[in-house]
Amino acid sequence: MGLIRGFLEIPRAENPYRSAEERLSDFEDLHLVQPREQRCRQAGRCMNCGAPFCQSDFGCPLHNLIPEWNELLCRGQERAALERLLQTAPFPEFTGHVCPALCEKACNLADDGVTNRDNELYLIETGFANGWIRPRIPQARTGKTVAVVGSGPSGLACADLLNQLGHSVTVIERADRPGGLLMYGIPNMKLPKTAVERRIRLMEAEGVAFLLNTEADPEALAGYDAVILCSGSRKARSLPVAHMDAPGVCFAVDYLTAATKAVLSGRDPDPSARGKHVVVVGGGDTGNDCVGTALRQGCASVTQLEMMPAAPASRTSGNPWPEWPRTLRTDYGQLEAIAVQGKDPRVYETTVRQILTDTHGHLCGVETVRLDAAHQPVPGTEQTLPCELLLIAAGFVGCEEETLSAFGLTADPRGRLLPEDGSHHIGGKLFSAGDMRTGQSLVVRALADGRAAAREADAFLQRKTQIDQQGH
Repeated sequence: MGLIRGFLEIPRAENPYRSAEERLSDFEDLHLVQPREQRCRQAGRCMNCGAPFCQSDFGCPLHNLIPEWNELLCRGQERAALERLLQTAPFPEFTGHVCPALCEKACNLADDGVTNRDNELYLIETGFANGWIRPRIPQARTGKTVAVVGSGPSGLACADLLNQLGHSVTVIERADRPGGLLMYGIPNMKLPKTAVERRIRLMEAEGVAFLLNTEADPEALAGYDAVILCSGSRKARSLPVAHMDAPGVCFAVDYLTAATKAVLSGRDPDPSARGKHVVVVGGGDTGNDCVGTALRQGCASVTQLEMMPAAPASRTSGNPWPEWPRTLRTDYGQLEAIAVQGKDPRVYETTVRQILTDTHGHLCGVETVRLDAAHQPVPGTEQTLPCELLLIAAGFVGCEEETLSAFGLTADPRGRLLPEDGSHHIGGKLFSAGDMRTGQSLVVRALADGRAAAREADAFLQRKTQIDQQGH
């Protein structure tokens, strides 16, 4: 362990937020970066446990060797620590920004866990700053070609590993920039797009090709030796109410995409929350991102509706350590709303009962209603809220029908392309990975699943090579 009494004598210190007033004026990184000395001391809190739950299934889907690189970082051996981190983590600059840090809650220090996320972000940024991160060019190519459909976290992780294994990889992306939800589903202040673009440039230098503004066409993919579908779980859950098509009603990912495009281009966003009363339906990470984005765009007010009751303040008996704590968490967007509006924007056990429109058919308000324990409306609890922008962040119900139809595939009842045997192989030369296979989940889980799919596809390609050689 780095410091024998570190976990006893050094208090936990995360990278702090910039002040709410400062960060609401821009879309720059939420956090301040702490100096090298602080990161080394924080790494010294790691106890190098005999049973490190941080790198178990409870803690890290990538099974990062956390105690090992924390000890090296504590000793000031950043380059060696980074090399150990990169053995399992393909993109620490992504998880270092957006991972909820399951590992920290699974730490033997429990709610006072080691700041692994900030530590890994420091390591990868130090690596880039010092020129330690260079293109890894495979020494030999296998002659096999692979198409990866979708450039989100699972697609990039899959393409990265397959390329390092020597296959020729082409990533097909229908958007105008690669990155999937990393580029357009997560706001710039939470994941700076410079970090995404930097990684894409590195992957290109390593031999990965990106085809943008391109729909996946099965006929065009016929010449590839393997195809991995990483198109995500993008079919948004709607609301069972009339007027969902009214101007002013928008799904969260579409809104966040438009907001990020506006930040990158310097143009005004469309739709914009400026001067509008905003209602966000959904209490998860995406809903919180909508709150933070609406505030930065200058909304008149923002309210966030959650169907579920507020989570408990501390763990319940049915949610023991080292499981992720299902407790009340106030994220950056809600903290910013409190700073601006003087109160928490969240309203629990409440949903939209009606969408109200004006004489021109435009959104002008919503009628909400309280829900009982069975999620049934409670009569007499209706309330009307002014609303010119309604953002639906109620989650996703599976992969899009267009993708399924194009490839002649059928999803399971939960909208997933998950084979019965639990593998990634869905038939012929087709594989699935990420949210498309598992359902909506975390970036870190998508990275792990993309790498797992890459290993399966590599084994498939090796067998194909053996068959081809036998045929000759």
